[in-house]
Amino acid sequence: MSRPAGDLQPTPGQTVGPFFGYALPYDGSSDLVPPTHPDAVRFHGRVLDGAGDPVPDALLEIWQAGPDGAVPRAAGSLHRDGFTFTGWGRASTDGTGHYSFATLAPGPTAPGSAPYLAVTVFARGLLNRLFTRAYLPGDDAALVADPLLASLDPERRATLVAAADDRGFVFDIRLQGDGETVFLAHG
Repeated sequence: MSRPAGDLQPTPGQTVGPFFGYALPYDGSSDLVPPTHPDAVRFHGRVLDGAGDPVPDALLEIWQAGPDGAVPRAAGSLHRDGFTFTGWGRASTDGTGHYSFATLAPGPTAPGSAPYLAVTVFARGLLNRLFTRAYLPGDDAALVADPLLASLDPERRATLVAAADDRGFVFDIRLQGDGETVFLAHG
């Protein structure tokens, strides 16, 4: 039986996944540069749910400027040739909710601005992907001056700043609950 088009009721969207871990990653997807590159840093962390439990089948994508602050324009983000930095990568989480990228530390895109990586999270139970930023620590003046960070309460602001470790940067993502990561609207 069919209904007139104006008589249809909206239905909820379907949740995403859990198919990311085996359907979307490809060889080298998390290596924006080879891990052995002399300037390579590791950008890693965990994706956690509202209870603080790991999300073992999330997928993250990052976009970033190069160390000089320029946004890469090279074609071939899906092709990893071992030397072309495209500024884009994709990684899935493991059984402990951990993800990892081999990349270069991004530079500021404008003088005095804070360098960051744009992060997108796909996970089961999400109707839409989530967008956030991972700012790099180190330039306190640039972090304080950043318009997005300045618009947030200090404790919420902290959810967008990665921590330095011995090989790069740690950025844990909390999907909801206490310490929830700030997520951004993307239009």
